[in-house]
Amino acid sequence: MNTELLGIIATYAITLLIGIPLGIYLAKMFAGEKVWTDFLKPLEKGIYKLSGINPEESMNWKQHMKALLMINMVWLVYGFFALLYQDKLPLNPDGNLGQSPDLAFNSIISFVVNCNLQHYSGETGATYFTQHFVFMFLQFVSAATGIAAAVVLFKAFRDKTTTNLGNFWVFFTCSITRLLLPLSIVVATILAFNGTPTSYEGKDQFISLQGDTVQVSRGPAAGFVAIKHLGTNGGGWFGANGAHPLENPNYLSNMVEVISQVIIPIAMVFAFGYFIRRKKMAWVIFGIMTLGMMLLLVPTVISETGGSPNIAKMGVSQLTGAMEGKEVRFGATATAYWSTVTTIISTGSINSMHDSAMPLTGMYQLIAMMMNCFYGGCGVGILNYFIFIIIAVFISGLMVGRTPEFLGHKVEAREVKIASIIALLHPFIILVGTALAAYTVTNFPDADWLVKPASWLNNPGFHGFSEMLYETTSAAANNGSGFEGLGDNNMFWNVMTGFVLLLGRFLPIIGPVAIAGLLASKKYIPESAGTLKTDTLTFGVMTFVVIVIIAALAFFPALTLGPLAEHFSMIK
Repeated sequence: MNTELLGIIATYAITLLIGIPLGIYLAKMFAGEKVWTDFLKPLEKGIYKLSGINPEESMNWKQHMKALLMINMVWLVYGFFALLYQDKLPLNPDGNLGQSPDLAFNSIISFVVNCNLQHYSGETGATYFTQHFVFMFLQFVSAATGIAAAVVLFKAFRDKTTTNLGNFWVFFTCSITRLLLPLSIVVATILAFNGTPTSYEGKDQFISLQGDTVQVSRGPAAGFVAIKHLGTNGGGWFGANGAHPLENPNYLSNMVEVISQVIIPIAMVFAFGYFIRRKKMAWVIFGIMTLGMMLLLVPTVISETGGSPNIAKMGVSQLTGAMEGKEVRFGATATAYWSTVTTIISTGSINSMHDSAMPLTGMYQLIAMMMNCFYGGCGVGILNYFIFIIIAVFISGLMVGRTPEFLGHKVEAREVKIASIIALLHPFIILVGTALAAYTVTNFPDADWLVKPASWLNNPGFHGFSEMLYETTSAAANNGSGFEGLGDNNMFWNVMTGFVLLLGRFLPIIGPVAIAGLLASKKYIPESAGTLKTDTLTFGVMTFVVIVIIAALAFFPALTLGPLAEHFSMIK
């Protein structure tokens, strides 16, 4: 037990040793200062010339969002037809079939929006071509999209008053050439040397210790797994994701993968503070995010290492009971750390079966996605947190009787309305989607046109409700993990979560960028003795309270119907 605790402490310590300097590097790189990766400038100039991009062209926030949405639409159309006809495309040694229209609709939206909610099983539901040239490609560009949007926010507060927010295509390209691609090469190399496949060969025959003959899928998985974590994507090459022995061979690969998930979200926090020349703000935001993570991590570790009382009643030891649904290669503690990290930063990968977690652990995973701003995904984590900053500034201003200000810009009705809409959108789409699913199961359990909703739930009662709540929450939070007791590859879930994915991705990007653009264009107000300082611990705590209150008020009733009810029925 002590060794396992030291393992996750060492993992987080290494994450900080990489993430904080990486954030300082990103601040300098996006600010146009001299950095060691400047040798890549000729490559980037070639990309701009080939694409017809003028890197010197300045954009306002509306032009940034137009470019972002248009290029994402192109990727969506390309990927949809590639998945439909993947059986007719090359690199399909296992003879996998094309996806159905509703499954292709869900799959391509999911990867475009950086969620990677997989209603198909990785090695059987996609070919090497679509895994590599659709999904892996989208894992790079969707992560770069989020980072580029966050840099627009950075630019808005670097200068006192401006409408010049840089060039989207420059931020997007540099995010790939100078961050995602180099790090992916390093991580993929480590994974390859630890046993993750890298070839394009088809299935191989394997004879187990029991004498069973198994056909094992292979393929160029190492590069795919590297960017799935670095880009906070989460989609697995194999259906078992990070619990698969070829996708995550040993404890070292487990550490590398979980570190990869967290370094860029942490780096973006420090990049923001250093970019706008307010280092203290970066440390305050980081401190509040870390507090939120710890408040979820500690009880998760206690819950998972304690094991199930129902299993204990069968005469099984606590240590053995705690391993139900987990990989013996990693242990309960490392699994608990992974499940917390992967839900707070919207990666959604797994190294155990979340459906087998204790009810309270499931609740902590849900809360992490419901808050969706403790570190968060690549770029979008700081954007989500920014919404709560604006709400906290507004409330604090009312409390002290002053016009709310943030970094020298007045926060007025328009900005507060946008922030409020975005903050309320998240619980709205989660609760409405879950209610629609519950209503369908209750009132149309045997409807053939809905593929018999009663068959969706392998676990009825409280846990079945948790499965539906988790699926909708995961889609809305761009997470992608799931309680896999839910049968989700059907018309209802493919279409419903497809629309939730779109709303949960793009509106929370457009909203913060719009607020930042509007504030940046306003007249700068120098700080005075009465200015509300937003880089203090007091304001950080205020922001944390706002986050907790909004999440608690919106989601507590749903949590009582699912994981809390299951927990109390279990201990009874």
